[in-house]
Amino acid sequence: MLTPSQEGVFIWTIGSNNIIPIFGETIRMSWDRLQPKDIQERVFDALNRNKNYRSSAVLGLPASYLDPLVFPPDAPFLKDAPFARAFMENPNHIGCHTLAEGESAFGGTHELERELLGICAESIMDAEPGSYDGYVASGGTEANIQALWMYRNFFMESYGDQARHVGVLYSEDSHYSFYKAANLLQIQSIEIPVASDTRQMSIASYELAIRNAQASGVRALVAIFNMGTTMFGSVDEIDRLLPILKRSGMPYKVHVDGAFGGFVYPFTNHDHRLTFSNPEVSSMTIDAHKMLQAPYGTGIFLSRKGMIAYTHTAEASYVIGGDATLVGSRSGANLIAAWMILQTYGKSGWQTKINGLIKRTDRLCVALTQMGIGFYRNPDMNMVTIHKNVIPDNLIEKYLLVPDSHDETAQWVKIVVMDHVSDELVDQFLAELHANLLQEAN
Repeated sequence: MLTPSQEGVFIWTIGSNNIIPIFGETIRMSWDRLQPKDIQERVFDALNRNKNYRSSAVLGLPASYLDPLVFPPDAPFLKDAPFARAFMENPNHIGCHTLAEGESAFGGTHELERELLGICAESIMDAEPGSYDGYVASGGTEANIQALWMYRNFFMESYGDQARHVGVLYSEDSHYSFYKAANLLQIQSIEIPVASDTRQMSIASYELAIRNAQASGVRALVAIFNMGTTMFGSVDEIDRLLPILKRSGMPYKVHVDGAFGGFVYPFTNHDHRLTFSNPEVSSMTIDAHKMLQAPYGTGIFLSRKGMIAYTHTAEASYVIGGDATLVGSRSGANLIAAWMILQTYGKSGWQTKINGLIKRTDRLCVALTQMGIGFYRNPDMNMVTIHKNVIPDNLIEKYLLVPDSHDETAQWVKIVVMDHVSDELVDQFLAELHANLLQEAN
């Protein structure tokens, strides 16, 4: 398998504000299934190419392996547990390793990060080789903040705007991280209502929001389009709304929040327009700790080549290659877990897994329909959202159905069909729900 380090040579210079990357010849990343033995060998090889704190003369790095009094390094299981060994050896992935070479002490696992990003960007999100930057973040919240930070700086540097002149445009179903980002970055937050039945923003409401933003001093926009909202799994219709952005005359950038749907929707709707094959899309968030089932604290941020330079922090001069990420130091272990999962399945294996989850979601929806229970569901997603007043409180509590609000204003509860949601568990829930409905009817 060709790795990114073999595919392209990183040549970079640091200017007054930016790192300017130039790539050599690139070859598309393959995503084929690897055998467990091959995965184990690849991870151990990467760790062995990192500096080992126990056997190498390391004096200056402000990090070390996990405390051996608490985490014994000679535990027998470690010889067959690549993720656990990575966790113990504690590689630091500070910096953006698609943009510039990082600390050589961790070069082996940096290479695995580039491979992981290549699978996500190229094989899932249709990017051309060498056309993107990215890093493994702590989750979707960080990745979304990173995107808005990047665009705020871009607009400020490119157009002379101030932070208050930049607006972030998103639907009311969008993740709370956009509210948080707007507050942190002091940009204007522009929320747009959605229709209760379709969960879509209307053309009229989109136009009105942009006009109001212009009237309040907004000169540039970051438009958020969701690939699976947190509560409904809804997917925003980018082609219907982009013409409105264009007509506004304001400069804009498009960010896709695929934190939930990024590992689902591209495998169920092969003709969608929320990937890098759409030239309007400039950045993307995916969460590996949701549908990929990687450890919590594993998100993925991707952007088109050159954009992440706008968050390069020149003051991080002690970091080889500098730092353009929000979080700084990052655990190499989490990205190794995500890499191992993707390599275990391969593209066809992951497609089969998602097909199974969608089929199980279809079964649930058919049964709810037969019981006369209404719900919202995007047919290409594995989430079903039901009006709260239809489900008895005891079942909401028993099955941990998540409400849209944990107070008296709650209107919806959701079911997310994941690996642990077996056919038997679905049938058990449906049987109890049916019995409750019969009892109420009598």
